[in-house]
Amino acid sequence: MTYGDGVVKARTAREGTDDGYVPSPRRIERERFKRARARRATAVAALSTLVTGAVLFLVVTRSPGWPRTRETFFSLEYARMALPKVLDGLLLNLRLLVVCGAAVLVLGLLLAVARTLRGPVFFPLRALAAAYTDFFRGLPLIICLLMVVFGVPALRLQGVTTDPVLLGGSALVLTYSAYVAEVFRAGIESVHPSQRAAARSLGLSGGQALRFVVLPQAVRRVVPPLLNDLVSLQKDTGLVSIAGAVDAVYAAQIIAGKDFNFTPYVVAGLVFVALTIPMTRCTDWITARMDRRRAQGGLV
Repeated sequence: MTYGDGVVKARTAREGTDDGYVPSPRRIERERFKRARARRATAVAALSTLVTGAVLFLVVTRSPGWPRTRETFFSLEYARMALPKVLDGLLLNLRLLVVCGAAVLVLGLLLAVARTLRGPVFFPLRALAAAYTDFFRGLPLIICLLMVVFGVPALRLQGVTTDPVLLGGSALVLTYSAYVAEVFRAGIESVHPSQRAAARSLGLSGGQALRFVVLPQAVRRVVPPLLNDLVSLQKDTGLVSIAGAVDAVYAAQIIAGKDFNFTPYVVAGLVFVALTIPMTRCTDWITARMDRRRAQGGLV
């Protein structure tokens, strides 16, 4: 039995069919060459990665200040002491991510819809939504946090909370809703006007066309950038520590302030990285899946 016959039998065993197809020797040789090239590329990539990692390790560990740096930033003793407290503080970051993420999506969508309303009667609403997005997109998040966290209590308004967690979360919502609004607006404007015209020709009102025709398509198209904004929000929840909220970052700061050892900051950073990487990979997977569906004509 030749190699080609073996390929045919293996294929028919997998597919359960016998169509009599026999690959030519040239195709068999081409497939063998592709497999060999893929194995060679994998080996070269692995070797180059190992060499690069070894060089970086030697450069860092052979530097004059490495012993002191290792003691100050990579102490196992301080890492074991800081990890439980950092994880306890991380629960606050996760709660902020869930609550603020939901509020950001709702407020961002409302702002995007307001900016895309048609007709002169809606001009004041469009102007206010545009001014909001322009202002908070240009204002640094750290300044927004300081203004809200310290400015709102200074007003001494009756019935207004002074809880640093709520105030810090409000500042996050104010800033990120401006970015998310622009993402939603881009999705809405990417829907072809013929979709809205077709909906109106079927008897739908302007609001119904927006709700049932435009928005479903727009939201599907902007899922990847929305997930990227949520990843950024997850990292920036650590900024509420400037208000005194005991999250993962502030818990690390308390421990580091006692002995002036910065290992707890490294631990907190690695915890945030461990949370961010799965979200990033999920975003990449969803993006690739939507690209495949769009290339096959399955996504409008």
